[in-house]
Amino acid sequence: MENYSFKKLIVWQKAMDFAEICLGITNSMKNHFRLIEQLESASASIAQNIAEGNGRVSTKEYIHFLYIARGSLYESITILNLFYRKIYITNAQLSDLENLGMEISKMLNSLISKQRDFLK
Repeated sequence: MENYSFKKLIVWQKAMDFAEICLGITNSMKNHFRLIEQLESASASIAQNIAEGNGRVSTKEYIHFLYIARGSLYESITILNLFYRKIYITNAQLSDLENLGMEISKMLNSLISKQRDFLK
């Protein structure tokens, strides 16, 4: 069986945590189905794109998928802010997820920079 090296990446592990928390939030919501689906999709997409990029052959492709992962993170944070404005989540929930998101974003940026160095 193949060893999935992306599972060792702390950023992937944190992205999985982020998605799990977001799915827990949406599981308790009963209306705004489109936004719920969008948050579920975007939050899960972060770890999915890290993994998919890691499985690509070229460094350029890997970087491309890391950018997509970062975009999905920003999309998730935007939806969470909308949920907070509509009082579907608490300030504490938003703050915790924004802090985790910032951690993931910094890790993604660092990984992108390291991968770019390989291209030089």
